[in-house]
Amino acid sequence: MSDTKAGARTTPVLGGNQKLVVAIAVLASFVSFLDGTIVNVALPKMIGELGGGLTAQQWIVDSYLVTLGAFILVAGSVSDLYGRILVMRIGLILFGVASVAVGAAPTVEFLIGARAVQGIAGALLVPSSLALITSNIRGAAQGRAIGIWTGMTSVAMIVGPVIGGLFVDLLNVGTVSGWRFAFFINVIPIAVVLWLLVRLGQRDVRKPGVRIDYLGSILCTVGLAGVVFALIEQQSLGWGNPAIWGSMTIGVLSFAGFLVREKYAKDPVMPLGLFRARNFWTGNVATAFIYGALALSSFAIGVYLQEGPKLPATLAGVASLPSTIIMILFSSRVGSWSGRFGPRLFMTIGPITCGIGVVTMLLVQHDFNYWWQMLPGIILFGVGLTLTVSPLTSAILGAIEPERSGIASAVNNAVSRVAGLIMTALLGLITGGALNLDGFHRTVVVMAALLIAGGLVSWAGIRNHLSRGNDQSAVETGEPKSEAAAAAQG
Repeated sequence: MSDTKAGARTTPVLGGNQKLVVAIAVLASFVSFLDGTIVNVALPKMIGELGGGLTAQQWIVDSYLVTLGAFILVAGSVSDLYGRILVMRIGLILFGVASVAVGAAPTVEFLIGARAVQGIAGALLVPSSLALITSNIRGAAQGRAIGIWTGMTSVAMIVGPVIGGLFVDLLNVGTVSGWRFAFFINVIPIAVVLWLLVRLGQRDVRKPGVRIDYLGSILCTVGLAGVVFALIEQQSLGWGNPAIWGSMTIGVLSFAGFLVREKYAKDPVMPLGLFRARNFWTGNVATAFIYGALALSSFAIGVYLQEGPKLPATLAGVASLPSTIIMILFSSRVGSWSGRFGPRLFMTIGPITCGIGVVTMLLVQHDFNYWWQMLPGIILFGVGLTLTVSPLTSAILGAIEPERSGIASAVNNAVSRVAGLIMTALLGLITGGALNLDGFHRTVVVMAALLIAGGLVSWAGIRNHLSRGNDQSAVETGEPKSEAAAAAQG
Protein backbone atom coordinates (compact mmCIF):
# COMPACT_ATOMS: atom_id res chain seq x y z
CA MET A 1 0.00 0.00 0.00
CA SER A 2 2.40 2.67 1.19
CA ASP A 3 5.83 3.01 2.77
CA THR A 4 4.49 5.63 5.11
CA LYS A 5 4.21 4.73 8.80
CA ALA A 6 1.88 6.43 11.23
CA GLY A 7 3.05 9.92 11.89
CA ALA A 8 5.73 9.83 9.19
CA ARG A 9 6.24 12.87 7.00
CA THR A 10 7.48 11.12 3.87
CA THR A 11 5.51 11.02 0.65
CA PRO A 12 3.43 7.80 0.28
CA VAL A 13 4.76 5.41 -2.37
CA LEU A 14 2.49 3.53 -4.77
CA GLY A 15 3.15 -0.13 -5.50
CA GLY A 16 3.41 -1.60 -8.99
CA ASN A 17 -0.20 -2.75 -9.29
CA GLN A 18 -1.40 0.51 -7.75
CA LYS A 19 0.55 2.46 -10.36
CA LEU A 20 -1.21 0.47 -13.08
CA VAL A 21 -4.60 1.24 -11.50
CA VAL A 22 -3.76 4.94 -11.39
CA ALA A 23 -2.51 4.90 -15.00
CA ILE A 24 -5.77 3.29 -16.19
CA ALA A 25 -7.91 5.71 -14.17
CA VAL A 26 -5.99 8.74 -15.42
CA LEU A 27 -5.98 7.76 -19.10
CA ALA A 28 -9.65 6.71 -19.09
CA SER A 29 -10.72 10.06 -17.67
CA PHE A 30 -8.09 12.00 -19.60
CA VAL A 31 -9.72 11.48 -23.00
CA SER A 32 -13.06 12.69 -21.65
CA PHE A 33 -11.66 15.82 -20.02
CA LEU A 34 -9.35 16.49 -22.96
CA ASP A 35 -12.11 16.54 -25.55
CA GLY A 36 -14.18 18.76 -23.31
CA THR A 37 -11.57 21.49 -23.72
CA ILE A 38 -10.07 20.79 -27.15
CA VAL A 39 -13.39 21.81 -28.62
CA ASN A 40 -13.17 25.33 -27.15
CA VAL A 41 -10.14 26.35 -29.19
CA ALA A 42 -11.49 24.58 -32.28
CA LEU A 43 -14.89 26.31 -32.16
CA PRO A 44 -14.08 29.21 -34.52
CA LYS A 45 -12.85 26.82 -37.25
CA MET A 46 -15.76 24.43 -36.68
CA ILE A 47 -18.28 27.23 -37.08
CA GLY A 48 -16.36 28.69 -40.00
CA GLU A 49 -16.61 25.38 -41.85
CA LEU A 50 -20.05 24.12 -40.78
CA GLY A 51 -21.84 27.41 -40.13
CA GLY A 52 -23.49 28.94 -37.06
CA GLY A 53 -22.68 31.72 -34.61
CA LEU A 54 -22.30 32.04 -30.83
CA THR A 55 -25.48 30.00 -30.31
CA ALA A 56 -24.07 27.07 -32.31
CA GLN A 57 -20.81 27.33 -30.37
CA GLN A 58 -22.68 27.13 -27.09
CA TRP A 59 -24.62 24.06 -28.26
CA ILE A 60 -21.45 22.28 -29.38
CA VAL A 61 -20.14 22.65 -25.83
CA ASP A 62 -23.40 22.16 -23.94
CA SER A 63 -24.77 19.15 -25.84
CA TYR A 64 -21.80 17.27 -24.41
CA LEU A 65 -22.31 18.67 -20.91
CA VAL A 66 -26.07 17.99 -20.81
CA THR A 67 -25.66 14.26 -21.37
CA LEU A 68 -22.47 14.07 -19.31
CA GLY A 69 -24.06 15.86 -16.36
CA ALA A 70 -27.25 13.78 -16.45
CA PHE A 71 -25.86 10.33 -17.22
CA ILE A 72 -22.85 10.59 -14.93
CA LEU A 73 -25.28 10.10 -12.04
CA VAL A 74 -26.80 6.87 -13.34
CA ALA A 75 -23.32 5.66 -14.32
CA GLY A 76 -22.58 4.96 -10.66
CA SER A 77 -25.52 2.56 -10.43
CA VAL A 78 -24.66 1.02 -13.81
CA SER A 79 -21.10 0.36 -12.58
CA ASP A 80 -22.39 -1.29 -9.41
CA LEU A 81 -24.84 -3.41 -11.41
CA TYR A 82 -22.60 -4.55 -14.27
CA GLY A 83 -19.10 -3.99 -12.84
CA ARG A 84 -16.68 -1.06 -13.12
CA ILE A 85 -14.30 -2.73 -15.56
CA LEU A 86 -17.06 -3.67 -18.01
CA VAL A 87 -18.64 -0.21 -17.83
CA MET A 88 -15.24 1.40 -18.38
CA ARG A 89 -14.66 -0.75 -21.47
CA ILE A 90 -18.08 0.13 -22.89
CA GLY A 91 -17.48 3.81 -22.18
CA LEU A 92 -14.09 3.73 -23.91
CA ILE A 93 -15.42 2.05 -27.05
CA LEU A 94 -18.48 4.32 -27.25
CA PHE A 95 -16.32 7.41 -26.73
CA GLY A 96 -14.01 6.31 -29.54
CA VAL A 97 -16.92 5.75 -31.97
CA ALA A 98 -18.51 9.10 -31.03
CA SER A 99 -15.17 10.90 -31.43
CA VAL A 100 -14.78 9.58 -34.97
CA ALA A 101 -18.37 10.72 -35.68
CA VAL A 102 -17.56 14.22 -34.40
CA GLY A 103 -14.46 14.38 -36.59
CA ALA A 104 -16.42 13.24 -39.65
CA ALA A 105 -19.47 15.46 -39.01
CA PRO A 106 -20.92 16.83 -42.30
CA THR A 107 -23.17 19.41 -40.59
CA VAL A 108 -23.22 21.32 -37.32
CA GLU A 109 -26.42 19.52 -36.30
CA PHE A 110 -24.77 16.12 -36.78
CA LEU A 111 -21.75 17.33 -34.81
CA ILE A 112 -23.93 18.48 -31.91
CA GLY A 113 -25.65 15.08 -31.84
CA ALA A 114 -22.31 13.22 -31.85
CA ARG A 115 -21.09 15.44 -29.02
CA ALA A 116 -24.16 14.41 -27.01
CA VAL A 117 -23.20 10.74 -27.49
CA GLN A 118 -19.66 11.59 -26.41
CA GLY A 119 -21.14 13.00 -23.20
CA ILE A 120 -22.91 9.71 -22.46
CA ALA A 121 -19.66 7.81 -22.98
CA GLY A 122 -17.73 10.27 -20.82
CA ALA A 123 -20.31 9.76 -18.08
CA LEU A 124 -19.45 6.06 -18.04
CA LEU A 125 -15.71 6.75 -17.82
CA VAL A 126 -15.24 9.32 -15.07
CA PRO A 127 -16.95 7.73 -12.01
CA SER A 128 -15.74 4.21 -12.83
CA SER A 129 -12.13 5.40 -13.19
CA LEU A 130 -12.01 7.23 -9.86
CA ALA A 131 -13.89 4.41 -8.13
CA LEU A 132 -11.18 2.05 -9.44
CA ILE A 133 -8.66 4.04 -7.39
CA THR A 134 -10.70 4.25 -4.20
CA SER A 135 -11.52 0.52 -4.27
CA ASN A 136 -7.90 -0.58 -4.83
CA ILE A 137 -5.85 1.91 -2.80
CA ARG A 138 -6.24 2.78 0.87
CA GLY A 139 -4.73 5.06 3.50
CA ALA A 140 -2.29 7.87 2.76
CA ALA A 141 -1.42 6.32 -0.61
CA GLN A 142 -5.03 6.94 -1.68
CA GLY A 143 -4.57 10.67 -1.10
CA ARG A 144 -1.50 10.63 -3.35
CA ALA A 145 -3.30 8.56 -6.00
CA ILE A 146 -6.28 10.91 -5.99
CA GLY A 147 -3.85 13.81 -6.20
CA ILE A 148 -2.27 12.32 -9.33
CA TRP A 149 -5.72 11.61 -10.84
CA THR A 150 -7.12 15.07 -10.19
CA GLY A 151 -3.90 16.74 -11.26
CA MET A 152 -3.65 14.89 -14.56
CA THR A 153 -7.34 15.17 -15.41
CA SER A 154 -7.20 18.88 -14.61
CA VAL A 155 -4.11 19.13 -16.80
CA ALA A 156 -6.22 17.59 -19.58
CA MET A 157 -8.69 20.45 -19.19
CA ILE A 158 -5.87 22.96 -19.56
CA VAL A 159 -3.67 21.24 -22.15
CA GLY A 160 -6.68 20.53 -24.38
CA PRO A 161 -6.62 24.00 -25.97
CA VAL A 162 -2.89 23.59 -26.72
CA ILE A 163 -3.41 20.26 -28.47
CA GLY A 164 -6.52 21.55 -30.21
CA GLY A 165 -4.67 24.61 -31.44
CA LEU A 166 -1.81 22.56 -32.86
CA PHE A 167 -4.23 20.29 -34.72
CA VAL A 168 -6.32 23.20 -36.02
CA ASP A 169 -3.32 25.10 -37.38
CA LEU A 170 -0.87 22.39 -38.42
CA LEU A 171 -2.78 19.25 -39.45
CA ASN A 172 -4.87 20.43 -42.37
CA VAL A 173 -4.59 17.63 -44.95
CA GLY A 174 -6.08 18.43 -48.32
CA THR A 175 -9.73 19.29 -47.77
CA VAL A 176 -9.77 17.74 -44.28
CA SER A 177 -9.54 20.42 -41.59
CA GLY A 178 -7.12 19.99 -38.72
CA TRP A 179 -9.79 20.23 -36.02
CA ARG A 180 -11.25 16.93 -37.26
CA PHE A 181 -7.99 15.09 -36.52
CA ALA A 182 -8.13 16.38 -32.93
CA PHE A 183 -11.07 14.01 -32.44
CA PHE A 184 -9.82 11.13 -34.62
CA ILE A 185 -6.70 10.89 -32.45
CA ASN A 186 -8.76 9.75 -29.45
CA VAL A 187 -8.63 6.16 -30.67
CA ILE A 188 -4.96 5.93 -29.66
CA PRO A 189 -5.25 6.58 -25.87
CA ILE A 190 -8.49 4.57 -25.83
CA ALA A 191 -6.68 1.56 -27.33
CA VAL A 192 -3.89 1.96 -24.75
CA VAL A 193 -6.38 1.92 -21.84
CA LEU A 194 -8.15 -1.16 -23.21
CA TRP A 195 -4.77 -2.92 -23.36
CA LEU A 196 -3.88 -1.83 -19.80
CA LEU A 197 -7.19 -3.22 -18.55
CA VAL A 198 -6.19 -6.60 -19.98
CA ARG A 199 -2.83 -6.35 -18.19
CA LEU A 200 -4.54 -5.46 -14.92
CA GLY A 201 -6.46 -8.72 -15.07
CA GLN A 202 -8.90 -7.61 -12.39
CA ARG A 203 -12.30 -9.27 -12.18
CA ASP A 204 -15.45 -7.17 -11.81
CA VAL A 205 -17.30 -7.10 -8.52
CA ARG A 206 -21.04 -6.65 -9.00
CA LYS A 207 -23.39 -5.65 -6.22
CA PRO A 208 -26.50 -7.84 -5.91
CA GLY A 209 -29.93 -6.25 -5.91
CA VAL A 210 -28.88 -2.97 -7.54
CA ARG A 211 -31.56 -1.24 -9.61
CA ILE A 212 -31.20 1.65 -12.05
CA ASP A 213 -33.46 4.64 -11.49
CA TYR A 214 -34.50 5.23 -15.10
CA LEU A 215 -37.24 7.71 -14.19
CA GLY A 216 -34.83 9.82 -12.16
CA SER A 217 -32.34 9.80 -15.03
CA ILE A 218 -34.99 10.90 -17.55
CA LEU A 219 -36.24 13.70 -15.26
CA CYS A 220 -32.68 14.95 -14.72
CA THR A 221 -31.88 14.94 -18.45
CA VAL A 222 -35.11 16.71 -19.42
CA GLY A 223 -34.61 19.23 -16.62
CA LEU A 224 -31.09 20.14 -17.70
CA ALA A 225 -31.93 20.19 -21.42
CA GLY A 226 -35.01 22.37 -20.91
CA VAL A 227 -33.20 25.00 -18.88
CA VAL A 228 -30.17 25.05 -21.18
CA PHE A 229 -32.33 25.36 -24.33
CA ALA A 230 -34.09 28.38 -22.82
CA LEU A 231 -30.86 30.07 -21.72
CA ILE A 232 -29.13 29.63 -25.08
CA GLU A 233 -31.99 30.17 -27.52
CA GLN A 234 -33.42 33.23 -25.73
CA GLN A 235 -30.59 35.21 -27.34
CA SER A 236 -32.23 34.79 -30.74
CA LEU A 237 -35.89 34.14 -29.86
CA GLY A 238 -36.35 36.41 -26.83
CA TRP A 239 -37.78 35.58 -23.39
CA GLY A 240 -41.35 36.26 -24.57
CA ASN A 241 -41.27 33.42 -27.09
CA PRO A 242 -43.52 30.51 -25.98
CA ALA A 243 -40.78 28.01 -26.86
CA ILE A 244 -38.42 29.73 -24.42
CA TRP A 245 -40.63 30.10 -21.37
CA GLY A 246 -42.24 26.73 -22.11
CA SER A 247 -38.83 25.06 -22.24
CA MET A 248 -37.73 26.79 -19.04
CA THR A 249 -40.94 25.75 -17.26
CA ILE A 250 -40.60 22.12 -18.37
CA GLY A 251 -36.95 22.12 -17.35
CA VAL A 252 -37.52 23.58 -13.88
CA LEU A 253 -40.51 21.31 -13.16
CA SER A 254 -38.62 18.24 -14.40
CA PHE A 255 -35.62 18.99 -12.23
CA ALA A 256 -37.87 19.63 -9.23
CA GLY A 257 -39.53 16.28 -9.96
CA PHE A 258 -36.07 14.71 -10.13
CA LEU A 259 -35.24 15.94 -6.61
CA VAL A 260 -38.56 14.63 -5.27
CA ARG A 261 -37.96 11.31 -7.01
CA GLU A 262 -34.50 11.04 -5.45
CA LYS A 263 -35.93 11.60 -1.99
CA TYR A 264 -38.32 8.66 -2.22
CA ALA A 265 -36.72 6.28 -4.77
CA LYS A 266 -35.47 2.97 -3.41
CA ASP A 267 -32.29 3.14 -5.52
CA PRO A 268 -31.78 6.85 -6.36
CA VAL A 269 -29.19 7.93 -8.90
CA MET A 270 -28.30 10.83 -6.58
CA PRO A 271 -28.81 9.74 -2.95
CA LEU A 272 -29.71 12.95 -1.13
CA GLY A 273 -28.46 11.37 2.10
CA LEU A 274 -24.90 11.96 0.87
CA PHE A 275 -25.43 15.67 1.46
CA ARG A 276 -25.78 15.11 5.20
CA ALA A 277 -21.98 14.87 5.32
CA ARG A 278 -20.71 18.41 5.89
CA ASN A 279 -17.58 18.20 3.77
CA PHE A 280 -19.54 16.54 0.96
CA TRP A 281 -22.22 19.19 0.57
CA THR A 282 -19.84 22.08 1.25
CA GLY A 283 -17.30 20.68 -1.20
CA ASN A 284 -19.96 20.34 -3.87
CA VAL A 285 -21.13 23.93 -3.38
CA ALA A 286 -17.50 25.03 -3.77
CA THR A 287 -17.22 22.76 -6.82
CA ALA A 288 -20.19 24.48 -8.47
CA PHE A 289 -18.58 27.91 -8.09
CA ILE A 290 -15.06 26.83 -9.06
CA TYR A 291 -15.89 24.62 -12.03
CA GLY A 292 -18.47 27.07 -13.31
CA ALA A 293 -15.63 29.59 -13.49
CA LEU A 294 -13.30 27.04 -15.13
CA ALA A 295 -15.84 26.37 -17.88
CA LEU A 296 -16.16 30.09 -18.58
CA SER A 297 -12.37 30.44 -18.57
CA SER A 298 -11.79 27.61 -21.03
CA PHE A 299 -14.46 28.86 -23.43
CA ALA A 300 -13.82 32.61 -23.18
CA ILE A 301 -10.02 32.63 -23.34
CA GLY A 302 -9.78 30.13 -26.22
CA VAL A 303 -12.41 31.85 -28.35
CA TYR A 304 -11.61 35.49 -27.51
CA LEU A 305 -7.88 35.22 -28.28
CA GLN A 306 -8.78 34.03 -31.78
CA GLU A 307 -11.63 36.44 -32.44
CA GLY A 308 -10.22 39.49 -30.56
CA PRO A 309 -6.43 39.76 -30.98
CA LYS A 310 -6.75 37.33 -33.94
CA LEU A 311 -4.19 34.88 -32.60
CA PRO A 312 -3.86 31.56 -34.46
CA ALA A 313 -5.45 28.60 -32.70
CA THR A 314 -2.06 27.23 -31.60
CA LEU A 315 -1.07 30.43 -29.79
CA ALA A 316 -4.55 30.72 -28.27
CA GLY A 317 -4.07 27.22 -26.87
CA VAL A 318 -0.46 27.77 -25.76
CA ALA A 319 -1.59 30.82 -23.77
CA SER A 320 -2.64 28.53 -20.91
CA LEU A 321 0.47 26.32 -21.02
CA PRO A 322 2.17 27.84 -17.92
CA SER A 323 -0.80 26.72 -15.81
CA THR A 324 -0.42 23.21 -17.20
CA ILE A 325 3.27 23.05 -16.31
CA ILE A 326 2.58 24.20 -12.74
CA MET A 327 -0.10 21.55 -12.29
CA ILE A 328 2.07 18.77 -13.71
CA LEU A 329 4.91 19.66 -11.35
CA PHE A 330 3.01 20.13 -8.10
CA SER A 331 -0.46 18.49 -8.13
CA SER A 332 0.56 15.16 -6.63
CA ARG A 333 2.61 16.88 -3.92
CA VAL A 334 -0.33 19.11 -3.00
CA GLY A 335 -2.46 15.96 -2.79
CA SER A 336 -0.02 14.54 -0.25
CA TRP A 337 0.03 17.81 1.74
CA SER A 338 -3.75 17.84 1.81
CA GLY A 339 -3.82 14.29 3.14
CA ARG A 340 -1.40 15.33 5.88
CA PHE A 341 -2.71 18.75 6.92
CA GLY A 342 -6.33 18.65 5.79
CA PRO A 343 -8.01 20.28 2.78
CA ARG A 344 -9.55 23.45 4.28
CA LEU A 345 -6.64 25.87 3.90
CA PHE A 346 -5.81 24.68 0.37
CA MET A 347 -9.44 24.90 -0.73
CA THR A 348 -9.60 28.47 0.59
CA ILE A 349 -6.33 29.90 -0.67
CA GLY A 350 -6.43 28.08 -4.02
CA PRO A 351 -9.68 29.47 -5.50
CA ILE A 352 -8.99 32.97 -4.15
CA THR A 353 -5.55 32.90 -5.80
CA CYS A 354 -7.24 31.81 -9.04
CA GLY A 355 -9.69 34.71 -8.67
CA ILE A 356 -6.89 37.24 -8.19
CA GLY A 357 -5.17 35.85 -11.27
CA VAL A 358 -8.35 36.18 -13.31
CA VAL A 359 -8.84 39.80 -12.17
CA THR A 360 -5.45 40.71 -13.64
CA MET A 361 -6.82 39.72 -17.07
CA LEU A 362 -8.81 42.94 -17.00
CA LEU A 363 -5.51 44.42 -18.22
CA VAL A 364 -6.23 42.89 -21.66
CA GLN A 365 -6.91 45.70 -24.14
CA HIS A 366 -7.29 46.10 -27.90
CA ASP A 367 -3.51 46.67 -28.07
CA PHE A 368 -2.90 43.10 -26.91
CA ASN A 369 0.32 42.08 -25.16
CA TYR A 370 0.32 38.53 -23.78
CA TRP A 371 3.40 38.91 -21.58
CA TRP A 372 2.07 41.55 -19.22
CA GLN A 373 -1.68 41.53 -19.85
CA MET A 374 -2.31 37.76 -19.73
CA LEU A 375 0.71 35.78 -18.47
CA PRO A 376 0.71 36.99 -14.81
CA GLY A 377 -2.92 35.98 -14.47
CA ILE A 378 -2.30 32.59 -16.13
CA ILE A 379 0.52 31.85 -13.65
CA LEU A 380 -1.55 32.82 -10.61
CA PHE A 381 -4.45 30.84 -12.01
CA GLY A 382 -2.24 27.75 -12.34
CA VAL A 383 -0.89 28.10 -8.80
CA GLY A 384 -4.39 28.49 -7.39
CA LEU A 385 -5.82 25.59 -9.38
CA THR A 386 -2.96 23.33 -8.27
CA LEU A 387 -3.72 24.16 -4.64
CA THR A 388 -7.42 23.47 -5.18
CA VAL A 389 -8.17 20.38 -7.26
CA SER A 390 -6.60 17.54 -5.26
CA PRO A 391 -7.75 18.75 -1.81
CA LEU A 392 -11.24 19.39 -3.18
CA THR A 393 -11.63 15.85 -4.51
CA SER A 394 -10.07 14.31 -1.40
CA ALA A 395 -12.34 16.28 0.93
CA ILE A 396 -15.49 15.27 -0.92
CA LEU A 397 -14.66 11.58 -1.31
CA GLY A 398 -13.11 11.42 2.15
CA ALA A 399 -16.46 12.40 3.65
CA ILE A 400 -18.17 9.30 2.25
CA GLU A 401 -17.70 5.60 3.02
CA PRO A 402 -15.42 3.76 0.53
CA GLU A 403 -18.22 1.49 -0.67
CA ARG A 404 -20.15 4.59 -1.82
CA SER A 405 -17.17 6.26 -3.49
CA GLY A 406 -18.50 5.55 -6.99
CA ILE A 407 -21.76 7.43 -6.53
CA ALA A 408 -20.01 10.16 -4.51
CA SER A 409 -17.58 10.68 -7.39
CA ALA A 410 -20.47 10.66 -9.87
CA VAL A 411 -22.40 13.30 -7.93
CA ASN A 412 -19.35 15.56 -7.61
CA ASN A 413 -18.52 15.23 -11.31
CA ALA A 414 -22.16 15.88 -12.19
CA VAL A 415 -22.12 19.04 -10.08
CA SER A 416 -18.97 20.28 -11.82
CA ARG A 417 -20.29 19.52 -15.32
CA VAL A 418 -23.73 21.00 -14.64
CA ALA A 419 -22.06 24.14 -13.27
CA GLY A 420 -20.05 24.40 -16.49
CA LEU A 421 -23.16 23.66 -18.53
CA ILE A 422 -25.19 26.45 -16.91
CA MET A 423 -22.39 29.02 -17.06
CA THR A 424 -21.73 28.25 -20.74
CA ALA A 425 -25.45 28.59 -21.44
CA LEU A 426 -25.39 31.96 -19.66
CA LEU A 427 -22.44 33.20 -21.71
CA GLY A 428 -24.64 35.15 -24.10
CA LEU A 429 -26.20 37.06 -21.21
CA ILE A 430 -22.82 37.62 -19.56
CA THR A 431 -21.10 38.92 -22.70
CA GLY A 432 -24.06 40.83 -24.10
CA GLY A 433 -24.23 38.53 -27.13
CA ALA A 434 -20.67 38.92 -28.45
CA LEU A 435 -17.31 37.77 -27.10
CA ASN A 436 -15.55 41.05 -27.95
CA LEU A 437 -13.27 42.93 -25.53
CA ASP A 438 -16.13 44.27 -23.43
CA GLY A 439 -17.75 40.83 -23.37
CA PHE A 440 -14.42 39.27 -22.33
CA HIS A 441 -14.02 41.77 -19.48
CA ARG A 442 -17.54 41.05 -18.22
CA THR A 443 -16.78 37.33 -18.33
CA VAL A 444 -13.56 37.89 -16.36
CA VAL A 445 -15.47 39.68 -13.60
CA VAL A 446 -17.98 36.83 -13.32
CA MET A 447 -15.18 34.25 -13.30
CA ALA A 448 -13.33 36.04 -10.51
CA ALA A 449 -16.49 36.39 -8.41
CA LEU A 450 -17.25 32.67 -8.76
CA LEU A 451 -13.72 31.62 -7.80
CA ILE A 452 -13.52 33.85 -4.75
CA ALA A 453 -16.96 32.64 -3.67
CA GLY A 454 -15.67 29.05 -3.93
CA GLY A 455 -12.77 29.89 -1.61
CA LEU A 456 -15.00 31.61 0.95
CA VAL A 457 -17.48 28.71 0.95
CA SER A 458 -14.60 26.30 1.60
CA TRP A 459 -13.28 28.36 4.51
CA ALA A 460 -16.72 28.62 6.07
CA GLY A 461 -17.81 25.01 5.57
CA ILE A 462 -14.92 22.57 5.17
CA ARG A 463 -13.58 20.86 8.29
CA ASN A 464 -10.30 18.97 8.34
CA HIS A 465 -11.53 16.44 10.92
CA LEU A 466 -14.65 15.27 9.04
CA SER A 467 -14.19 12.11 7.02
CA ARG A 468 -16.03 9.01 5.83
CA GLY A 469 -19.52 10.21 6.56
CA ASN A 470 -19.85 8.98 10.16
CA ASP A 471 -16.79 10.65 11.62
CA GLN A 472 -18.86 13.63 12.69
CA SER A 473 -20.46 11.42 15.32
CA ALA A 474 -17.06 9.98 16.19
CA VAL A 475 -15.74 13.46 16.91
CA GLU A 476 -18.75 14.30 19.03
CA THR A 477 -18.78 11.04 21.04
CA GLY A 478 -15.06 10.49 21.34
CA GLU A 479 -15.12 7.22 19.39
CA PRO A 480 -12.05 6.26 17.34
CA LYS A 481 -11.73 7.99 13.98
CA SER A 482 -11.44 6.14 10.72
CA GLU A 483 -8.05 5.56 9.17
CA ALA A 484 -8.81 8.20 6.53
CA ALA A 485 -9.73 10.75 9.18
CA ALA A 486 -6.52 10.10 11.04
CA ALA A 487 -4.52 10.41 7.84
CA ALA A 488 -6.27 13.71 7.05
CA GLN A 489 -5.08 15.08 10.38
CA GLY A 490 -1.52 13.84 9.82
